[in-house]
Amino acid sequence: MAIVRVKGFKIWRDRKPPFKWRCQHRKTGAMVDLAKFPLGGITFFAECARIVALVDKSDNPKPGTLGQLIARYRGSPYFTDLAARTRDDYQKCFDYLQPIADTMLDRFTSPLVVRIRDKAAGKHGRRFGNYVRTVMALLFAWGVERGYLKINPAAKIKGIRRPRGAPDANRPWADSERDAVEAALPAHMALPVSLMMYCGLDPQDALKIPPTAISGGMIDARRGKTGEPVWYPLPAPVLAALEAAPKHDAITLCANSFGRPWTVSGFRASWRPIRQELEKSGAVQSGLTLKGLRHTVATILAEMGYDERTIADMLGQKTIEMARHYSKRANKARKMTAVVSSFDAEVNRRRTKTVKPA
Repeated sequence: MAIVRVKGFKIWRDRKPPFKWRCQHRKTGAMVDLAKFPLGGITFFAECARIVALVDKSDNPKPGTLGQLIARYRGSPYFTDLAARTRDDYQKCFDYLQPIADTMLDRFTSPLVVRIRDKAAGKHGRRFGNYVRTVMALLFAWGVERGYLKINPAAKIKGIRRPRGAPDANRPWADSERDAVEAALPAHMALPVSLMMYCGLDPQDALKIPPTAISGGMIDARRGKTGEPVWYPLPAPVLAALEAAPKHDAITLCANSFGRPWTVSGFRASWRPIRQELEKSGAVQSGLTLKGLRHTVATILAEMGYDERTIADMLGQKTIEMARHYSKRANKARKMTAVVSSFDAEVNRRRTKTVKPA
């Protein structure tokens, strides 16, 4: 294939099978879909030009438009002080909204925001659609406080409900599933999964924490998304995984089989075939996710009777809302166990009571 170069774009070929060609815009990180726009073809150069035009538009937004509001919000401490991962998540929504950046702010109404939410959900899934609505509500609220808008058109719009009968996302793992996964993991994957399984760390945090975060049998780190501290003694299984982990010189505590820092995508690619084999054998049920291990930790703590603030501290969360969400199944089970126990005792008391004849 002839060498193709486009200013502002990085073009490379995978080092491993299937040796696909890739193309990425350097400034924004936007990927060019080479399956739809073949490398070197007319449609490829047209797509590159479209991405460049979008960037130029975002760099010089028109006054009174959504693009200007986004640009000013991104330059404020309300955005720059957010954790890096949160900024990245917000930026994905801003990138999605870029095609309508020239829309005047007074054109935005609640029905329009609903259409934007629904279109985002149709293209990228319900969760992303709801997240776009949330980010728009935060953005417009910031704008109302500064006089860019009179009202927040996204304030009272609800998220799209989960379809009836749909499985819970990131469900808690059963004890037998945790045992099966631990037995199937290769040595270089055991430590990061142990950190997720017993410390409730996000996959990203477990893969990126430095060796200095572990000292004297304690973990001392910060959650990447919220910046909240995570500090407590390490559970015994994690200490055992630390002892058994292969030695390496990576700048992160966990490393792949080459002794280099894991990428999130690389770890998921290694985890996927292990999970699929365990599903085929019946050792685990479908719906098992690494993120679900945070739910598992919260569920176990709730079953033990710990309050939501303690669970939130364990998971590195500022508020208790997500801890309440994670542990709702355990809380309900504990509550209903007590209810059924009392009901059973009452039924038995009434049924065994001696009834005198009239």
